[in-house]
Amino acid sequence: MKDIIEENERRNAALIHNYDPLSGIGCYGERERRTFKTHTVLYLPKVMLNEHHINSNTPLSHVEALRIGYDFEFWCARCVTIKDKVSARSIPFTLNAPQRRVLAVLEDMRTAGKPIRLIMLKARQWGGSTLVQIYMAWIQIVHCTHWNSLICGHLKDTSSAIKGIYSRLLKEYPAALAPTDSPITFHPFEKSKNVSVISGRDCLVAMGSAESQESIRGFDIAMAHLTEVAFWRTTAQKSPENVVRAVCGSVALLPLTVIVMESTANGVGNFFHTEWLRAKAGQSDKQAVFVPWYEIEIYRTPVPDVKLLWEQLDEYELNLWNRGLTLEMIAWYHAKRKEYNTHSQMMAEYPTDDIEAFANTGQCVFALADIEHLRNDCRPASFVGELEGDAREGKMALQNLRFIPSATGKLQVWRKPSIIPETIRNRYIVTVDVGGISDSSDYSVIAVIDRCSPLGKPEVVAQWRGHTYHDLLAWKAAQIARWYHKALLVIESNTLETEYTEGDGSAYILDIVSEAYYNFYWRMPSASNPSHERRIGFHTNRRTKEQVIYSMMRILRDHLYIEHDTLALDEYSVYEKQPNGTYGAMKGRHDDILMTRCIALYIAQEEAKKDRSRNDLSSLKRQ
Repeated sequence: MKDIIEENERRNAALIHNYDPLSGIGCYGERERRTFKTHTVLYLPKVMLNEHHINSNTPLSHVEALRIGYDFEFWCARCVTIKDKVSARSIPFTLNAPQRRVLAVLEDMRTAGKPIRLIMLKARQWGGSTLVQIYMAWIQIVHCTHWNSLICGHLKDTSSAIKGIYSRLLKEYPAALAPTDSPITFHPFEKSKNVSVISGRDCLVAMGSAESQESIRGFDIAMAHLTEVAFWRTTAQKSPENVVRAVCGSVALLPLTVIVMESTANGVGNFFHTEWLRAKAGQSDKQAVFVPWYEIEIYRTPVPDVKLLWEQLDEYELNLWNRGLTLEMIAWYHAKRKEYNTHSQMMAEYPTDDIEAFANTGQCVFALADIEHLRNDCRPASFVGELEGDAREGKMALQNLRFIPSATGKLQVWRKPSIIPETIRNRYIVTVDVGGISDSSDYSVIAVIDRCSPLGKPEVVAQWRGHTYHDLLAWKAAQIARWYHKALLVIESNTLETEYTEGDGSAYILDIVSEAYYNFYWRMPSASNPSHERRIGFHTNRRTKEQVIYSMMRILRDHLYIEHDTLALDEYSVYEKQPNGTYGAMKGRHDDILMTRCIALYIAQEEAKKDRSRNDLSSLKRQ
């Protein structure tokens, strides 16, 4: 207990931040100390001092007038008032710790002369929306004229509430620091209820909602605040993607332009979740920022008896300590959990990390924490191109196989076939999920699993993904399997067999290809139908699907394979158990890559059992 108490004191001491936005102590950016003849000491932005001559005789009123253009935190404390949630009175806007962290991200972009682009995943009750709106107001009031902005929420009432923050700001803005001789106020723009103009600045502030997209289409804006995006609905007529396209299409890639997309989490697989993952992976124009509950100062409770608290903590709460949280934070969390029926509900409201935030706000077959563990090994393919033989189809297609690099190729290769002759039977497994021919249909996917990877566990080493005719797809799969040392070729046969029964002859291709390539996966007659002949391919029905999905749950939980493609992770995260008990991707999403992994890894386990049986038999023979 003594060691714990000492460590907790150290952690609390590290949280103490000497912060005074009026003097500039602890504020953003490089600062220099200046003392004025009134004995006032200020810590001023270095960039401001580089651009303006300021000495001890400079009037403080002049310093203030200059400073509001360089020092957002000073401007907030000096010019902005907000409603205090406890007393309901107007108080100066002083940034809390999470707000200061987000501000640093915004200011890093602004001071670098870059367009300001941010996606923010929020915990509750720390003022993220307030910060964004006031930051945009600072740009309109202090920096730019004719600089229009839009506030767009999932409902118009949400946008109105945020605009109310702006209205209070203008109403109580100090006249001495106003950019115009007359007070700055909102006025209706051409009798519009949804658009206001800031007097003297000629900046328009418009309100819109994702529910009425047409009201915001074509509006010329330089800044957009998109709030609670995870709750924007998708219908047959509208989608979040279309709203964002309509809103942001007119925002130029210029300094001081702003697009901020923020929301609390609302499940996985929706537009906001997808955009968050893109930003987190560095594939978006936006910086990703998550604010966990424990950064919010109000979520802390005194601990009079450390030993008593420590003895009450469960494994999850002890892990919070191991993450570096203080006992005061954990004590608050421990007490707050009692308000909820399940820990999942608590995590949904007060997430500790972004994975937890999304994991507990929607339905998902696979645990998102297990999915995220795979992301450690995800990386771009080492080689991209196509595999070619002496022909596109037929026996000659399997002769003289060679990899042709091409930036537009559909075959991604993370690890080429081993150059050592294989002594392990069916080391490589190639699975095929048959999709459609047109670009609007499901993808066809060919995945290669190395079940004896040098990394010590089954590994995805190659993948082809695209649209093509089913006969050409089968030959493409055979080429890839032949290249990977005559791999076991597993084709999910549902689509081909359905076409066969409906009179489409494409199912015959399996018989034709099997004459040129022998190492196919054959399914045996079932116990219920022993008279049925064995057939090429893996047939997915309710029973076999449950088998491969349950197997995949265990594989992900125990981290039993290595994934390299982030698209696979996206498909895992939107895979659901439907109300009727069946499994499938969320509406509008895909599960093609996922099924190749589930089937391949399920069969890899079967092959591992055969390996053990063969080894046991060899051992008996030697004896």
